[in-house]
Amino acid sequence: MTTTSGTPAASPPGDLHQIARDRLRKRRELGTHALAYLLFNSFLVVVWLLTTPEGFFWPVFPIFGWGIGLAFHAWDVLIGSEPSEDAIRAEMDRLGKR
Repeated sequence: MTTTSGTPAASPPGDLHQIARDRLRKRRELGTHALAYLLFNSFLVVVWLLTTPEGFFWPVFPIFGWGIGLAFHAWDVLIGSEPSEDAIRAEMDRLGKR
């Protein structure tokens, strides 16, 4: 939350603590997701190499499919942002009219 001058608005220390915990938890979960992606897909590539190295590179399908999910997860954690105060107020107004 920011003021009109762009500086962070004053928040109770408990709120900042919870926000910081949530962000750190999301980053840790993203790291776990990325590690699982790398280990599992590496295993699939090794299986491919041991079975049919001259054949079609079939691990591309799980690598690509899971990669899309990992990219969306990274987008949510690293780039995704909280809704603005204006958007929150507009949604509250819309809900209040029901």
